Amino acid sequence: MSVMTYIDAINTALREEMERDPNVFIIGEDVAQMGGAFKATKGLLEEFGSERVIDSPLAEGVIISASIGAAMAGMRPVPEIQFVDFITPAMDAITQQAARLRYRSAGTQTCPLTVRVCYGGGVGGGLYHSQSNTTWFVHTPGLIVVAPSTPSDAKGMLKAAIRDDNPVMFFTDLALLHQAGEVPEGDNVVPLGKARIRRSGSDVTIVSYAKTVHTSLQAAEALAAQGISAEVVDLRTLKPLDEETIVASARRTGRVVVVHEANRTCGVGAEVAATVCEGAWSSLKAPVVRVTSPDTPAPASFALEAAFTPQVESIVAAVQSIAAPAFA
Repeated sequence: MSVMTYIDAINTALREEMERDPNVFIIGEDVAQMGGAFKATKGLLEEFGSERVIDSPLAEGVIISASIGAAMAGMRPVPEIQFVDFITPAMDAITQQAARLRYRSAGTQTCPLTVRVCYGGGVGGGLYHSQSNTTWFVHTPGLIVVAPSTPSDAKGMLKAAIRDDNPVMFFTDLALLHQAGEVPEGDNVVPLGKARIRRSGSDVTIVSYAKTVHTSLQAAEALAAQGISAEVVDLRTLKPLDEETIVASARRTGRVVVVHEANRTCGVGAEVAATVCEGAWSSLKAPVVRVTSPDTPAPASFALEAAFTPQVESIVAAVQSIAAPAFA
């Protein structure tokens, strides 16, 4: 094991995959000369050259469209979109072209494309730099959508995404970039589509992803002091959902709280709630509760952002509303 930050884990995964497979290349704004917006590609230009680390125009549609063409020609592009807020010029290419290529070709063509994109609050970025638009892509057939919460998963899941023959949306939570954690040495690949139980518990299941996993773990500690045992499930992959792990946990505890930073309506939390109701209805002791951001744009003020984003206190209150009466 070695300790590294989330962004260093991504940099390491990119380097290892580029060493392993000469068809892997990187393209995006400033990825070569500046190492990308957050230094995820730092040092890769010097190591692999300008034909594999390509600075692009400030044109998201061009970045993704060129990557799709390269993927169809046998390459494995890893385009970087600095902020999800600016991904809309590439939406046609992602949702109408990359996501549908395998289906419309009757399986004769694939699109091994990994779109790295930063998102989320915690940095005071406001409505044009702190959105959480993961659900846009979760709703699109043909895409795999991942949002790791730890450096270990960031490295292992990025390696898995680059090797996958399907287009993968790899979401990097801005607030996690400089958090450090243990990362296994060597070629440790983390399978896509598998959730992970970060903390075992018996009274309530808290389901989350990305940075709110850490908030949920803090809430679980606070709940333990009150005699409530919370299990925390880290989704890791938002599409396809690991329904088996979610339902099994819900059946064990009988209570479920879903936590995410994305807006409430039609968010991943709603899908998790429906999955639990369909698969664990007879085991439920209380309604499924969601703790999410409201249906408003992300605010820039740090004080408002804290009120906007799920916090430990709001998660604890949600759990207490369905669990505390049973332990009073």
